[in-house]
Amino acid sequence: MSASTSLHRFRIELSDIDRGVYETLDFRLALHPSETLPYLLTRAFAFMLNTQEGLEFSAAGLSEHEGPSIFISNPRGGLHLWIEIGNPSARKLHKASKGSQLVKVYTYKNPELIIREGQGVEIHRKSEIEIYGLNPDFLDRLAQDLPREVRWSVVCNEQRLSISNGEFNEETEIRKVSFP
Repeated sequence: MSASTSLHRFRIELSDIDRGVYETLDFRLALHPSETLPYLLTRAFAFMLNTQEGLEFSAAGLSEHEGPSIFISNPRGGLHLWIEIGNPSARKLHKASKGSQLVKVYTYKNPELIIREGQGVEIHRKSEIEIYGLNPDFLDRLAQDLPREVRWSVVCNEQRLSISNGEFNEETEIRKVSFP
């Protein structure tokens, strides 16, 4: 018997001081049996930290291997923003950078791995790709007993992420790296 997909609802009071965004978010994410909770949480944080008009999750979810995980369409065609989760290949970053005005990667692993894989490989507009690393220990702490109904207050200030819900407070740095 295979494991089933579980649905998590995120109700977030977002204060993204770095971008001047203050929103109440309410979205759902499916946790596929092959997906880990740190991956799911990284998708959720990538969505929160890029919240703006037109931001969407890929309708195909994990089965969409060629397109972005999260994106904003360009009204004139193509994509304005392409967001990848995890450690995408250099080939996928090349494709993303050619097909979108802005490319961001959010990883729950060591972001330096992405940099190393991309060294000596042609990636279109490589230096413009934004890569953000979330601390795996932070994500593991949040994943422990993660409820299906997540209610958090999230504050982003000076590349620091603070999460609270009245019962706990967690904080981490968002590590930004770039291709040389």
